[in-house]
Amino acid sequence: MEIFKIVGLGLIAAILSVVLRSQKPEISLQISIVTGLIIFLFIATRLSYVIEVLNLVAQKIDIDLIYITTIFKIVGIAYISEFGAQVCRDAGEGAIASKIEFAGKVLIMVLAVPILVALLNLLVKLMP
Repeated sequence: MEIFKIVGLGLIAAILSVVLRSQKPEISLQISIVTGLIIFLFIATRLSYVIEVLNLVAQKIDIDLIYITTIFKIVGIAYISEFGAQVCRDAGEGAIASKIEFAGKVLIMVLAVPILVALLNLLVKLMP
């Protein structure tokens, strides 16, 4: 199973990072970042299947693809901002990590506005 590969890679990288942290902290950080990127890219390639299936379902039930695309963008922003924040925390930059998370939340709200407006318009039409 793929999760064993991911966990194995993570554990090996964590052990290397801990061992090298006292002697070469810059290499320790690089190991952490590269490992995170490898895991992220490994998982991102698997997401294409999920996207295809959800697009097929959206077409079958006749949902406007703009909403599905927006949801994918929102999920992507959430994952990427969380990944960036965790890398910053690993580097000891908690303040920058907080700013990345805040920026991700703001961008998610900006993308969600059209969906919220459509939902409110639907509610107004349903009310007498």
